[in-house]
Amino acid sequence: MSEPLSSQAAIHVVADPPAPPQLDPIYRAHLGYVWSSLKRLGAAERDLPDLTQNVFLAVHRQLPSYDPKRPLRLWLFGIAFRVMSNHRRRPAQQREVLEAPPEQHDDARAADEQIDERRKRELVLAALGELEEDRRVVLVMHDLDGHSMPDIAAELEVGLNTLYSRLRLARADFLKVAARLKRARGDE
Repeated sequence: MSEPLSSQAAIHVVADPPAPPQLDPIYRAHLGYVWSSLKRLGAAERDLPDLTQNVFLAVHRQLPSYDPKRPLRLWLFGIAFRVMSNHRRRPAQQREVLEAPPEQHDDARAADEQIDERRKRELVLAALGELEEDRRVVLVMHDLDGHSMPDIAAELEVGLNTLYSRLRLARADFLKVAARLKRARGDE
C-alpha cells in the first residue's frame, strides 16, 4: 500500500502546451504588412493579390512548424521573400511591361501633398527595384521593417557578417540610385 502524500509533497501540474497559431487571426492582423512587404520587394501592383494569397497559403502549410519564440512578422517576411523570389524566376516575369502604376487617391490630404508623397514613394520603390535582390531584402528587413540582424540571419540562413556587408552596400547603392533617379526626374 502506498503512503499518503504529506503536506510538504509538491504536486506538479503540467500545463497544456500553447495552442498553435491560427491562420485567420494572422491573416487579419498582418495582411497589410505582407502586401506592403511584397510591394517593397518589387511586386507589380497587378500581381499583389495573387502573391499575397500565395504567401498565406504557404503560411497555412507551415503553421504546424512555426516556432512561436520567433517574431511572427519576420517569419512572414521570410515567406514573402521566398514567394517573391519564386515569382521573379518564372519565365512570364522576364518580360518588360510598359504601364504606369495606377494613381492612388486620398481625399484627406491636399493635392500637392499627395503628389509629393506619391513621387517620394515612387522614387523609393524605383530605387529599391534597382538594387540587387540579396542586398534589397536585407535593406527592407532591417531599415524599413526594423528587424534585428541576428533575426534576419536566422530567417535567411545567411552569415551575420555577410548580411552586414550587404546592408552597407545596399545603403550606398540605394543612395546612388535615388540621387540618379532624382536628377533624371529633375527633382534637385
